[in-house]
Amino acid sequence: MSRIDAKFAALKAEGKKAFVAYIMAGDPDYETSLEVVKGLPGAGVDVIELGLPFTDPMADGPTIQLAGQRALDGGMTLQRTLDLARTFRETDDTTPIVLMGYYNPIYSRGVDTFLTDAKAAGIDGLIVVDLPPEEDDELCLPAQAAGLNFIRLATPTTDDKRLPRVLQNTSGFVYYVSITGITGAAEAEAQDVGPEVARIKSQTDLPVIVGFGINTPEKSRTIASVADGAVVGSAIVGQIGAGKPVAEVLEFVKTLSDGAHSA
Repeated sequence: MSRIDAKFAALKAEGKKAFVAYIMAGDPDYETSLEVVKGLPGAGVDVIELGLPFTDPMADGPTIQLAGQRALDGGMTLQRTLDLARTFRETDDTTPIVLMGYYNPIYSRGVDTFLTDAKAAGIDGLIVVDLPPEEDDELCLPAQAAGLNFIRLATPTTDDKRLPRVLQNTSGFVYYVSITGITGAAEAEAQDVGPEVARIKSQTDLPVIVGFGINTPEKSRTIASVADGAVVGSAIVGQIGAGKPVAEVLEFVKTLSDGAHSA
């Protein structure tokens, strides 16, 4: 059982919804980023999504694009992202970490080398948004063989014909993208999300977590109420980008996690 599986089993036993937080590794610099990541579990975060900086992100809106650029300008690399995860693991061996990004840096490193290094660094799962199910042999299947969950995105345009293919070989949880478009572009609405989550859950036993368009404690609560949990990224990254002190960022995260946990 992976850390992700164990976390969702524990939440289910407690009757609680999950709160997942995304931050960009290395934003605005390595040390601040590490401090934020270390503080996330204490702020109620159940699963950490750690963004891997990349020059050409296709799914990210301006807030996360700028975070990635700040991180790259500060010298952040795939290796330093894994170093950050490894350092986090020195004091926390239970909170799952999902590495979220794009395939190019992984391909450049070499899949086998990357998977060995990611596992050793304490990474539990991968979200690689530009690898469709047709490319499962490329990374998804090797990742699962290496003991890493491979988490797939489903979207409002994933119809009943496509959904089984998306769910095939997915593990850990399903990430439902609540809106069409990029991160931070619009607000998620529970009345739209609920039926879609139910449709996905009719075809899988995996938890379904909803992200994109969640930016307030109330929105976190209402979306979590119709799913197995909520993901917040741009709203948190925006606080970091605005130069807020780490303590204030974590206080904001706590309000969001309290929202999801109260669902």
